[in-house]
Parts: sequence; structure tokens; C-alpha cells
Amino acid sequence: MKDKLKPDAKQPNRLKLLFADDEPALQELMSLEIPRMGHEVTVCPDGGTAVAALGRNTYDCIIVDLDMPGMNGIEVIDRCKKLAPETDTVVLTGKASYDAVLQALKLGAFDFLTKPCKLLELKALLQRVAAKREWMNKYRALKHQLERAEGKTELVGGSKGMDQVKRLIEKVAPTSSTVMILGETGTGKELVAKAVHQQSVRAAMPFVAINCGALPESLIESELFGHRKGAFTGADEHRIGLFEVASGGTIFLDEIGELPKSMQAKLLRVLESGEIRRVGENTSFEVDVRVVCATHRNLSQMVEHGEFREDLMYRINTFEITIPALRDRVSDIPALADHLFRRFRPGLKADDELFTPEAIDLLKTHNWPGNVRELANVIEHATILCDSPPITPDHLPQRFASRRAGHKLKLVGPMSLRDLEMQAIHDALDRNDGSKPEAAEERGISLNTLYNTLNQAAELKESA
Repeated sequence: MKDKLKPDAKQPNRLKLLFADDEPALQELMSLEIPRMGHEVTVCPDGGTAVAALGRNTYDCIIVDLDMPGMNGIEVIDRCKKLAPETDTVVLTGKASYDAVLQALKLGAFDFLTKPCKLLELKALLQRVAAKREWMNKYRALKHQLERAEGKTELVGGSKGMDQVKRLIEKVAPTSSTVMILGETGTGKELVAKAVHQQSVRAAMPFVAINCGALPESLIESELFGHRKGAFTGADEHRIGLFEVASGGTIFLDEIGELPKSMQAKLLRVLESGEIRRVGENTSFEVDVRVVCATHRNLSQMVEHGEFREDLMYRINTFEITIPALRDRVSDIPALADHLFRRFRPGLKADDELFTPEAIDLLKTHNWPGNVRELANVIEHATILCDSPPITPDHLPQRFASRRAGHKLKLVGPMSLRDLEMQAIHDALDRNDGSKPEAAEERGISLNTLYNTLNQAAELKESA
């Protein structure tokens, strides 16, 4: 093996190469010419020596002859994928070895060159390898920035409903099944979709989210599948669709119930065939994408009304995850509030008291029609008003002021029937950690009745 001297600093687009071939003349040629192209190279006389070098050092690309005594090129590529999966591989072959070339490409080889190797072809190929690795580095950098900005996906809460959601994610994430996420607006459906992606084998690949209800009908097909230049008025350049962008990863189709009927048929075809066709093109091509969908609508009712395709509903509903509304997991509110406060106010100590008991009590007795999204807005509002923790009821939005008096009502002296009813409801709330569903069940009344009683008491207190 002949090692070339390594420069002190690696220049842009400079590759660190490993070359393996049993022909001494080719070894000498590459040890001279590859550095002239601006790259580093380690030359090996056989496959075994190349694998040993891979075990000692990191390389950007390995160029390996398919026909070598001992360990052949296919075996070297296979070992390379296990030892250094980030290393690109290029194969050298004679014209009669195309079956072996196909086998190497199936193992993940970047490209191949035929012997006798032309230096111009090698130079062009290495430029493509360098360009690919540059784009991958940019992608990783952007991905890292996004992860730092957004933080790692964390599903906060230990209620029975959220524990069930976490268990379902853990079960389905390692599979390739299509997932349907159900829940009211603001419950965190995209967060669950990200958790499915991050716990899957596709976690290192793109996660692409699209809101099907936010795009004009005329643009949805182009957004999802891409288009050819000149395919329609305004198509001034080729465009890659989001399915292609997400190839190898996960695409999240939020509010899929808003997808027009014309696009439902095209999406069904993609899900069944695994192929997409850009607008304006006649040929299809395969994409490897996992599909996760979400909706707050009742798709079964939409099917009955002719608004959604029944075959598509069954195709996307392979595995279902339902996120409980925030009012049905009141016990999670303190942890969620704490998590959101720390997100809006980084740098707080772990043992800081962020909320007074009175503030938490008010948060737990609110109906939360906007779910976690509404809670996030409330906490952000309070964070702006609060110079330093803890947050008190005075920092909460004005709509909580009237409920504060109503919830903390302690009745003494003669009581009316309504007073007794209110006292019994508040006692039930205290015993059930603020959970309205559990308090209503204990009192033997409907949840709507409990909410109506609390709201009426708050209004009477406000007008008094």
C-alpha cells in the first residue's frame, strides 16, 4: 500500500479517496493523477488491505476494482457499507462485468467506471461525488439548525390518554405502515407525526409537512408531485414536488380531509403504486416515501356525503392514533405549562417555580377549545407580562379574571341550591386534580352540565 502525504487543511471539494486495484500500473497511475486532480488518495493492492484501511481511517469515497483475487469488489463494498455507511463507493470493471456492476449498484454504489479508465471520466465522476457530498453537508447543517431552533420532538404529559399515544407511536414507528392521526385542531397532530418519523428507520432523512387545506386547488398537484417547465401558465422552470423532496423520509399530509376529490384519486394511485408523475410529463418514477396523514374531520361521514373517497380512506387509515383534547387530560396541564414557559424563556433553572398554585388552578379549570395551541398562546402572553417567575393569575389573559373568582369561591353561611351545587362541583374538582370529566362522572352529571354551571357562576360573580 502506498500512502500519499496529507495536507494540513482540507480544501473545499477536496476528497479523501481510497483506491483498491490489483494492477501495479493502475496503482501507480492513480497515486500520481488523483492528487493532480486536487484530492488525497490511499492506494491499496487488494480488497483485504482496503477493508483494513477503512477500519483505521475515514474516507469520502472508495474506488474499487470488481475483479480482484481474494476479497473481490462486491465484498469490499458490502463491508464498506457496514464499516463506513457514509462513504461513497465507485466500482471499476471490465466491459464483460455488467452483472457485477448491477449488483454493486444495488448495494448502493454511487457509480461505475469501465477499464481502461479515462482520466477525464474519473475527474468528472469525482466532481459529482464532491458536489453530492457538499449538498449532503448543507442538508445536514440546515437540519441541525432546524433541530436547534425547534428542539427535539417531545410529547409532554403522563396522562392515560398521552401514555396510549406514546405506546402507539412506539409500535407503529418502526414499520412502513401509513398512519392516520386524529384529533381536534390544536392538539398537536404534526408533533405526533414528527415523533413517528424520528422513531423510525427514516429519522435521518427528510420530514416534509404540507397542509392540504392551505393551498389553492390549482397548485396542489404541482406542490405534491412537481411539474415540467411550460406545463401550464406560470410554469417558468422545472419544479420538484414535495413527494420527491421527501424521498427516503416521511411526508405529512395535514388536514387531508380538505383535499379536493380530483386530487384524492391521484393520491390513491401514488399510495398504491409508489410512483409519481410530474405535471406535464408522460412517464412516472418511483419514490420511497412514508405517508402520515391527519385530520380533525370525520372521514366516515365525509364518505357518506360523497366528499371523500372510501377507497382512499381505507388506504390511509392503516393505523390510527387519536390525540385526546386538552380538556380530557387536565393532569398534563402543569407539565405542559412548564414546558412552554421554558421554551419561551430559555435559561431557567430546573428547580425554578414557574407558576403559583392559583395560576395552575385557573389553567386547569379552563375549557381549552383551542387545545395545546391555545395554551401555548396563553403561556406566551403570561411570559411577556412576567418579568421573572412565578407566573400568577394576574399575568394570565383578561378572560381568566372572572373565572378566578368563580373557581376559588368558598361559601359560608346560608346556601342556596345553586350554591350547594357549585360547592359540590368545586369539591369534586379538587378531589380529581382539576379533571372536569372525572368530576362530572363523580357527580353523575354530563360534562356539558358541569361547564354550563361553572360558566353561569362566573358570569353571576362578574355581574355582582
